[in-house]
Amino acid sequence: MPRTRFILNTFKEQIVSIENATPETSTSFATLGLNPAILKAVEESGYTTPTPIQAQAIPEVLAGHDLMASAQTGTGKTAAFTLPALHRIAQPPTVRSKGPRVLVLTPTRELAQQVSDAAAKYGKNMRLKVVSILGGMPYPLQNKLLSSPVDILVATPGRLIDHIERGRIDFSRLEMLVLDEADRMLDMGFIDDVERIAAATPATRQTLLFSATLDGVIGNLANRLLKSPKRITVAAQKARHENIDQRLMYVDDMAHKNRLLDHLLRDTELSQALVFTATKRDADDLADSLMAQGHSAAALHGDMSQRERNRTLLSMRRGHVRILVATDVAARGIDVAGISHVINFDLPKFAEDYVHRIGRTGRAGASGIAVSFASSRDAVHLKKIERYTGHSITAHTIAGLEPRFKPRQKPAAPRGKSGGYGRHTAPDSRHGRPEGVRREGHSHSRFNANKTQQRTGNTASPNPSRRPGSSFSLGRGHNSGNR
Repeated sequence: MPRTRFILNTFKEQIVSIENATPETSTSFATLGLNPAILKAVEESGYTTPTPIQAQAIPEVLAGHDLMASAQTGTGKTAAFTLPALHRIAQPPTVRSKGPRVLVLTPTRELAQQVSDAAAKYGKNMRLKVVSILGGMPYPLQNKLLSSPVDILVATPGRLIDHIERGRIDFSRLEMLVLDEADRMLDMGFIDDVERIAAATPATRQTLLFSATLDGVIGNLANRLLKSPKRITVAAQKARHENIDQRLMYVDDMAHKNRLLDHLLRDTELSQALVFTATKRDADDLADSLMAQGHSAAALHGDMSQRERNRTLLSMRRGHVRILVATDVAARGIDVAGISHVINFDLPKFAEDYVHRIGRTGRAGASGIAVSFASSRDAVHLKKIERYTGHSITAHTIAGLEPRFKPRQKPAAPRGKSGGYGRHTAPDSRHGRPEGVRREGHSHSRFNANKTQQRTGNTASPNPSRRPGSSFSLGRGHNSGNR
């Protein structure tokens, strides 16, 4: 059996799996025409039946078509492009070069790690070299990894652009370009970089684009980069997450929200929880506050170095961290089997992010609980989420912590005016701003100083000091206030 050469300089204990889904076809992996070495690795991983996105995408990719596919987290989309990419690599290259034959662009380091692990897992019976080029890794090490022939290169756009500008990557033998979660790269401002990277690759390449949505800006991007692509859409939103109990809890103010969170986190049924905040600063502040209350907590966000992020994830996998407080960007690609609860401390700005958030629990067929906090000003965001998912989120209360605020049915609006919830305002609300305006992080802590502010009426200083005496070093970074 050939020995697998796998070089990956990022977190090696990330576990990736093809998500369990019930396909509407009797297709098996054995009938898809994949290389025997790949089939053996898939079977050794315990899989025999592809998910719908895999069953539809793999034959089209093997046939050489460009592809644009709409598939959400948890549908098995990573294997949908990884397996045919490995099949292509199993064939002799047509161009002699040390550059990559397959390039996968991802929006985040965690998602890049997931793709790299999948390539190693399903290519273990092949001679294969996988390299990850990510922000936070030392340049000298990356230069060394790129100095020898590469089969699959997985990269985030920003760092890859740096190497392209320095002339360190040869794309002359590139055969396949994969854009994973293109919608997220758009949200993060990477689309111009993606187009620059694509322009540096051969026009003869095969291009695969995976995104939660395929219309609008993403559709225009596909028109520019793909050639007569096949289009695949799987799983209507309303059919997703049936194994996740979705709950809504109304909050009056920040003190009420913090009491609800503390009650949920002390539930003995909670194994591990992922708590989402809107900004990096809030993730740090909330993690500090939870640790001060005796919880085993850590923060995860984009201002942390790759080493810090890897250590934090490893601590959670090993059970040393019970509560992970994260932002949307940092949490993409996280796959921790022990997460039983997802708590939206702040509602997401985009409805698609809600689906990605709650998909961190209920993995591989397990059940999960997703709780979302909402104030009186979140009515519009709740409607967008429910419209996008096709699912009405049921309101729940906790005895002794019932909200004073009671949502009203939307009355018939007079001409020229819009109806809505009651006029009660909640000081913690994040969404009472014009559509499209990006919210910057508060300059004060919303967590540690809350009770003091209520007693004294004073506001926290614009630059609060860190909580003294903390010995927990993970999850600390410089914060800009953005996600």
